[in-house]
Amino acid sequence: MRIELFFFDGCPNYEALLAHLRDLANQRGFREEIVLRRVLSSDDAEAVRFLGSPSVRVDGEDVEPGANAREDYGLKCRLYSTLDGLRGSPPDEMILSAFARHSADTASRMIELPDPVLGDDRDERI
Repeated sequence: MRIELFFFDGCPNYEALLAHLRDLANQRGFREEIVLRRVLSSDDAEAVRFLGSPSVRVDGEDVEPGANAREDYGLKCRLYSTLDGLRGSPPDEMILSAFARHSADTASRMIELPDPVLGDDRDERI
């Protein structure tokens, strides 16, 4: 699983979110490194489909449901709609849901290989 945090310099929310992401990942037993992605320009924002700072992606998918359909890219602060109103970082439920989706996807892609077929009784299992 790949966890990315997209931000621009001067974002008031990304550093606190980074520490919180690490805590959430560790609590779930994930040891993946969080990749920081600094967005420097409007052109960069378009190129990486940056919806504002901070943005979190797990395996390339934004943690906010429906965000992948958005096209309002740019160097701006990002707000997340929560039950308590707008916040400057994604709520835990979004992040944990993304972790669960992608850890399940990873597990389902794992293939269990059968034991090797041995030629005759003289073969030994190594």
